[in-house]
Amino acid sequence: MDQSSVGRYPGAALPASYFMVGNSSFTDFLAATSPELLPGRRVSSVPAGAEPVVGRHGTTIVAATFSGGVLIAGDRRATRGNLIAQRDMEKVFVVDDYSAVGIAGTAGVALEMVRLFAVELRHYEKIEGVPLTLDGKANKLAGMVRGNLEGAMQGLAAVPLFVGYDLDSTEPDRAGRIVSYDVVGGRYDEMLGYYSVGSGSLFARSSLKKLHDPMMEVDAAVRVAMEALYDAADDDSATGGLDLVHQIYPVVVTVTAADGAVRMSDEQAGQVADLVVETRKRKPGG
Repeated sequence: MDQSSVGRYPGAALPASYFMVGNSSFTDFLAATSPELLPGRRVSSVPAGAEPVVGRHGTTIVAATFSGGVLIAGDRRATRGNLIAQRDMEKVFVVDDYSAVGIAGTAGVALEMVRLFAVELRHYEKIEGVPLTLDGKANKLAGMVRGNLEGAMQGLAAVPLFVGYDLDSTEPDRAGRIVSYDVVGGRYDEMLGYYSVGSGSLFARSSLKKLHDPMMEVDAAVRVAMEALYDAADDDSATGGLDLVHQIYPVVVTVTAADGAVRMSDEQAGQVADLVVETRKRKPGG
């Protein structure tokens, strides 16, 4: 519909703001036209002193760099209080050609945040003709986390873990980057080359600390990520393990210069999971 059609069909007319020249941020556009649709704005109507809402919670996400890239992986369990609410939830998402996000915390808020983030990146590229830089993406996501601060104060916290390949890096072998966040929107570049968030993060990070090698190949990195999630599930009840019976395996996304952000197939993830479990049968401690 062009602008001349506005008013001709009252039932289909778009607001005038849709035809105004704005910037390349879809989030800013949404804030001006329909602010109630932003993830952090919906809790403002919750009465003060209301009982906290108990929704589904995503748990453990791990990330690790390798020679020429970075990967991110997440278990599949969602909890509600002491119950397993879902066994096959997906918490790791490709958001554009060279980056991916994993989510921990209140699942509904986190999923909405990631979807809006992916739209934001596509919108920017369409308007500007070039993709947002990796630092720009990380900062944009930090703003979205900060926008949910009111919800976080009411127990609806969502904390993402962001990974990407920096196309502007002068060191291609070390261009994979990991960025973590806190609930108030602070962003932190993880310089050790590995990180984890969620309820099992302490155990997963301890595993990564021993196994990670920044110059390992991608296959070894996937194995290390699976080992870390296995260790997390071994000590944290909210983290789902490698479920060979139901064939539910962690979601793994690798990001490289050659292939971009690619989700590993369930068949490939299952092969690695089988190998990890068989090895643990012989050596339970890893």
